[in-house]
Amino acid sequence: MTDQTPAVCRRLVGRTAVVTGAGSGIGLATARRLASEGAHVVCADIDESAGKAAAAEAGGLFVKVDVTDPAEVEALFKTAYDTYGSVDIAFNNAGISPPDDDSILTTGLEAWKRVQEVNLTSVYLCCKAALPYMQRQGRGSIINTASFVAVMGAATSQISYTASKGGVLAMSRELGVQFAREGIRVNALCPGPVNTPLLKELFAKDPERAARRLVHVPVGRFAEPEEIAAAVAFLASDDSSFVNAAEFLVDGGIAGAYVTPL
Repeated sequence: MTDQTPAVCRRLVGRTAVVTGAGSGIGLATARRLASEGAHVVCADIDESAGKAAAAEAGGLFVKVDVTDPAEVEALFKTAYDTYGSVDIAFNNAGISPPDDDSILTTGLEAWKRVQEVNLTSVYLCCKAALPYMQRQGRGSIINTASFVAVMGAATSQISYTASKGGVLAMSRELGVQFAREGIRVNALCPGPVNTPLLKELFAKDPERAARRLVHVPVGRFAEPEEIAAAVAFLASDDSSFVNAAEFLVDGGIAGAYVTPL
């Protein structure tokens, strides 16, 4: 009888990965996945309890960080380097989608600014802090969490969220091109709707709102966080050595669909 247990990839042995928003959802699943592939994982989150739990699971290090604070972001990457001796992977994933971010006609300026700070400015700060370490090493992979809404429009608008993710996509493309010949790859991960606490709070607890979204998903379901984490692990590894400045869609076919199956 043969062993049916799937082989565990070990593509990241000895590499250091910084994951923001590591306390839950995609960040937590990714911390687990990168650790399983041999990486030293630095789990960054503003929620101390969730971040510490993630770090314990990943056998890594927790750093409490407000990703909108330049000094705290710089300290995060310095801590990673000082602890493990390199910064090989930066998964800039922290983000918010608050209920007061809605139609442009009803979203106030303060709500707009807050989402831009957390979702876009934080990615700018994390890239700015990570890049010098990667330049000195002559290698590195940066994965920035954008979204499928960066390439599509929605009548159920979250205007600042959508704009912020479009900014992440454009910035990732620019950085990927700028630093390519220094051995650094920068890609924008564009997940479809994912079965996370954030999505459940926004949509899934309301069957009508969930159904309105699921009808557009060819595979007929939301993604699981582990499926997105697998894509991050691929982009972090040498298996994706020629993937750069890309919009890496992991959306169940949403962006390619016109009419979906019944």
